[in-house]
Amino acid sequence: MSKKALITGITGQDGSYMAEFLLAKGYQVYGLTRRTSTITTERIKHIAANIQLVEGDLTDQHSLTHVVREIKPDEVYNLAAQSFVPSSFKQPVLTGEVTALGVTRILEAIRVGYPQAKFYQASSSEMYGKAQEVPQTEHTPFYPRSPYGVAKLYGHWITVNYRESYNMFACSGICFNHESPRRGTEFVTRKITQGVARIKLGKQKKLLMGNLDAKRDWGFAGDYVEAMWLMLQQENPEDFVIGTGETHSVKEFLVEAFKAVGIKNWQDWVEIDKNFYRPAEVDLLIADPKKAFTKLNWKPKTSFSQLVAMMIKNDLKKEEAGV
Repeated sequence: MSKKALITGITGQDGSYMAEFLLAKGYQVYGLTRRTSTITTERIKHIAANIQLVEGDLTDQHSLTHVVREIKPDEVYNLAAQSFVPSSFKQPVLTGEVTALGVTRILEAIRVGYPQAKFYQASSSEMYGKAQEVPQTEHTPFYPRSPYGVAKLYGHWITVNYRESYNMFACSGICFNHESPRRGTEFVTRKITQGVARIKLGKQKKLLMGNLDAKRDWGFAGDYVEAMWLMLQQENPEDFVIGTGETHSVKEFLVEAFKAVGIKNWQDWVEIDKNFYRPAEVDLLIADPKKAFTKLNWKPKTSFSQLVAMMIKNDLKKEEAGV
């Protein structure tokens, strides 16, 4: 009999790639969605016939417990969150409710409803924030610099607590920045690739940017979901840093994007707007993924330049089609 997986955040970037990956492995895939007034299933419409959507919300304990009891999933991937860092400064309480306490609620739903389920928590490199060492490992002290980072840190530690308190198979992947053509347009990488595509097609004159010196470890989301899955195939639950081990600045991402469409002198098209600076900046994040490389036998397949080119190609196609 095929395994059953429940994915929260299935309509998001990571959730859609995870659903594709698990379907290819022969899983029965269930996706948790909350009731909204607008349809938000664009990222999974091509696989909608093969997945089963169930209604629930990370802010509603009863709905989560009911879903877990009904499905009895072998694996649960918690990929839902309020995940946009700038919004977390404007909506810190909401971010805490969903991104922090939401983890407790889903863990409690598993503990009460089907404790043998294996649980994956999407932790974040933003927990390192003002990085205490370079590169960052599973043992690097945390120093979050945003309400999002703080909320993710709570989610991370409550996962450890449930693992140790209730002997649950619960683990966290501390994922560094992972992007794709399915990334939301509010995120800096997609903002760049969409903006550059529009500039190339004459639809936009300027790209307004914030801090170009911030450095991140950027990978492809489609590669990272394999690492998440591998974590739940281990004999014992452990936390892993998931990243490429390379760092690139926002400026480098910009240069690569303009180069991909054949535009020189990127400075002519970019303006710095202080409104896009964070109240507390995270300057440098770079993973040390040796544990994942050796213990999970996982490595990212997509290079930085391939990632940028993939995203630019997709946005050019969308802008040309007027989508």
